Amino acid sequence: MVVYLVAFYAYPLYRNIDLSLRHYTVRSFVQGGAPFSGLDNYRTVLDNPTFVPALAHTVVFTVVSLVFQFAIGLALAVFFNRHFPLSGTLRALFLVPWLLPLIVSASTWSWMLNSDSGIVNTALGWAGIDPVNWLTAPDWALVSVIIANIWIGIPFNLVVLYSGLQVIPGEVYEAAALDGASGAQQFWRITFPLLRPVSAITLLLGLVYTLKVFDLIWIMTKGGPVDASTTFATWSYRLGFGNLLPDFGPGAAVGNLLILMALAFGLLYIRMQRKQVGR
Repeated sequence: MVVYLVAFYAYPLYRNIDLSLRHYTVRSFVQGGAPFSGLDNYRTVLDNPTFVPALAHTVVFTVVSLVFQFAIGLALAVFFNRHFPLSGTLRALFLVPWLLPLIVSASTWSWMLNSDSGIVNTALGWAGIDPVNWLTAPDWALVSVIIANIWIGIPFNLVVLYSGLQVIPGEVYEAAALDGASGAQQFWRITFPLLRPVSAITLLLGLVYTLKVFDLIWIMTKGGPVDASTTFATWSYRLGFGNLLPDFGPGAAVGNLLILMALAFGLLYIRMQRKQVGR
């Protein structure tokens, strides 16, 4: 286990930190001998005009995705908790977005949102609504990748929250019904409070995952147009590998900032998990 952690976690992290503290060129990246530059790469990143938009897009992409993924996942979990006929089959079908490779999901959404031949614009045309340039308009590119990411993340929230609902005793609902509690009152006074520990873990895990989403955005928009959907993940990749003259140092610096954000929430998750175990 120690060898595995060192080889696949500690060493890549060390290399990324080293990249961010040196001035690398293509030659020095291959042959070694890059001069030490301290925090210059981080200053370059912070002074870059792309930094603030990328940070804002990362926050908006993460927060909006989490809110809708959790809300829709919770609604579906409560719905399927009623155990109606074929509920198991329908619940299994909702797992399809989660099981598909991301490259397939991203390519499908790119086709659906195509400005000229996409099925979404075709449906809007039938409804008498002007077509939307989903992937090529700066006002809609970020919205498009958020919609796709919400669709992909709903099954995870559904599965975890549904499992949490199974733990709540049915006798609690029976007692509440005898006391005259309505369905809404049962949800807000019983279901939601008792589901809070599971909800917290679901949101934290979803937060850490969503911060790192790269392939979906890169396949659909490549962070464009004009950086309208650029996040830290896509910006880091573009700096390090997406240009003719790659900036390995600044790219690694952006990646490290993203790691720090994910690490902070990961530590928060561990702390909450320990509190639950202590109870």
